[in-house]
Amino acid sequence: MLLAVPLRLIGRLILTVLAAVGLTGLFLALIVLTDGARSGLAAWLTTLGAGIIAALWRGRGRRWPGRLWPFAPVVAAAVLTASVCVPTVPTTRQYPPDLPFVATGHWSLSTGSRVAVYHYPPAAGAPRRPTPLVYLHGGPVRGISVLDHRFLRLLAGQGYDVYAYEQPGGGRSDLLPMEQYTISRSVRDLAAFIDRLDKGPVDVLGFSAGAVVLTRALATPSVAVRVHRAIIAEPGPMDGPTALISGRPGRPSARGLAPAPTGPQATRIPRYAVAFGLIQLGLLPPGTGLITQAEGVNAVKAADLGGDTASAYCERDAGRIPAENTAENFSFSVAASLRIQQTIKDSPSIAPELKRSRTPAMLMIAECSSQVRQWETAVLAADPAVERTQYMPGVGHHMWNGLDDNNQRAADVITAFLQGEPAPLRNYPTRADISAFLRDHR
Repeated sequence: MLLAVPLRLIGRLILTVLAAVGLTGLFLALIVLTDGARSGLAAWLTTLGAGIIAALWRGRGRRWPGRLWPFAPVVAAAVLTASVCVPTVPTTRQYPPDLPFVATGHWSLSTGSRVAVYHYPPAAGAPRRPTPLVYLHGGPVRGISVLDHRFLRLLAGQGYDVYAYEQPGGGRSDLLPMEQYTISRSVRDLAAFIDRLDKGPVDVLGFSAGAVVLTRALATPSVAVRVHRAIIAEPGPMDGPTALISGRPGRPSARGLAPAPTGPQATRIPRYAVAFGLIQLGLLPPGTGLITQAEGVNAVKAADLGGDTASAYCERDAGRIPAENTAENFSFSVAASLRIQQTIKDSPSIAPELKRSRTPAMLMIAECSSQVRQWETAVLAADPAVERTQYMPGVGHHMWNGLDDNNQRAADVITAFLQGEPAPLRNYPTRADISAFLRDHR
C-alpha cells in the first residue's frame, strides 16, 4: 500500500510527459501542414484546442481536483511550443552599419535588384591595371566578410580597380521576394552590374558560390561577352547533375577540431531551430510563414556557422582560425541561400553550353578544400577556355585567410593570370590529370 501512491504518481507523470510530447509532435506536424501560418499561431491555437478537448474528455466523470490532471500536458506543451511562435529579434530588416574603411554605395540594377557596392580604387603609386576587377563573394546570400575586404584592399594595392557587391538579401543589399532568389537571377544581376559599371568587359573573381555564378555566366553567351577574364575559385556544384555527385573533398579540414564557436546562436532558440531545421529538411519552403525573411537574416549569427567556418581551413590551422568577420558586419540568409541552391539542383546540365565558352579562365583549387573535388574538376572538364589550374597548397576553402603569406600567394596567382604572366605554380591538375587527381585524393 505504501508503494501504491508513488507508483500511481509516477505513472501519471509518465503519461503526462507522453501526452505533452504527443501534443508537441502534433504542433510540429501542423506547422508543416499550415506552412507556419501567422508566425506559427495557427498551429499553436489548433494544438491548444485539440489538447483542451482531449483533456475535457479524459477528465469526464472524475472528481475535483482529478479533473485537472489531464490539463497538465496541455499546459506544458502550450508553454513549450509558444516559444516557437514568439520572435526574439526584429521582424523588419536590420542592416549592418557601414564599414569604417570603405564607403557603401547602393546601386539599383536593371533586374530590379538594389545592391550594396564597394569600390577599392588602385593604390597611389601602384601600376594601374587597365581592366576593372569585380569580386563575387560566397554564401551565396551573405555579406562580404571583413577578411574578404582585406584581401580586396590588397588587390587594390597592386593596382587593380576593384569593385564588389553583395548579392540581394545579403549584407547591406535589399531583400527580394523569396521566389526571385534563383541562380539565373544571380547571373542576370552580374550582367546588370557590369552594365551599370559601364567600363566595358571586366575581369571577374568568383569565390565559392560566387564561382558558381561566374561559371554559369560563362555558359551564357550574352553574359560571357561582358567578362574579359574569369577566375573560378573553389566552385560549388555548377548544375543539377554536378550537385548529385557525392565524392570526396580535399585534404582534411579543421571541421571537428577547431574550438567550439562562442557567442549567441539562433539555432539555440526554439523558434529559429525549428524554422531553419524544417526548411533544411525540405518540410517547410524557404518562404515559410513561420518567420519572415528579414527576421531570419536578423537572427542568424556567426557562431551558427562554426562548423562550416572551421571546414574552410586546413586541420593544421584548427587552433588558429582567424576571426573572419565582426558581429556587426555579419549577415547570412539561410532561407534565400537554400532557395538558390535548390534552383541549382533543379537545373539541367550546363556542360554543353560551357564547352562553347571562349572567355579565358583560371581555376583555383585549395589543398584542404571542403568542396567535393568533382564539383571543381567538372568545370575544368567542361570549359575548354580554362587555361590554367592553380592547386593552392597549405590552404583550405577560404584561400585568402590572412594566415602566414596566404593572401599574398593568392594575389600573386591572380595577378599572374590576369596579366598573362607565367603562373607561380605549375598548371595542375590539367584535364589529363583529372582521373589521377581524384584517384590520389589530392
